[in-house]
Amino acid sequence: MTRGFYIGRFQPFHNGHQRMVEQIADEVEELVLGIGSADDSHTVRNPFTAGERIMMITKSLVDTELVTYAVPIEDLERNSVWVSHVESMSPDFDVAYSNNPLVIQLFREANIEVRQSPMFNREVLEGTEVRERMITDGNWESLVPEAVVDVVEEIGGIERLQMVSESDTNGE
Repeated sequence: MTRGFYIGRFQPFHNGHQRMVEQIADEVEELVLGIGSADDSHTVRNPFTAGERIMMITKSLVDTELVTYAVPIEDLERNSVWVSHVESMSPDFDVAYSNNPLVIQLFREANIEVRQSPMFNREVLEGTEVRERMITDGNWESLVPEAVVDVVEEIGGIERLQMVSESDTNGE
């Protein structure tokens, strides 16, 4: 059996992530999704909690035949020990998936095979674009799985993101 590891912030889990999981499913029997920056939430860059992102992923992948595990991974400010930190928080895995140059380098230095994949419609399918559309009342729903729309609505995610994106005009 082959188990893969795919790390992302998933802020939020969008259709590009979904396509990546579908592609990975052709190569592994099980997949660990590492929820990066798990310790950060309620900011413009990381508006959702790790638990909320786990809900998004779990509900989005409920119909897939791929066995998946979502594991929160807190940020470390020490890149030299980051892979050991990931390994301590995750089930064992055989191969890592990432397109992030730093992540690729860190896994390679730890002698872990890294596979890259093409990005899907990257100019639109990126978290920054999805969050910007949420803030400006744009069409973000078409960029994420339906289950993510449901979770964002359930948690009041749009209102939260719009609130945290407002600048403090009083200077306090």
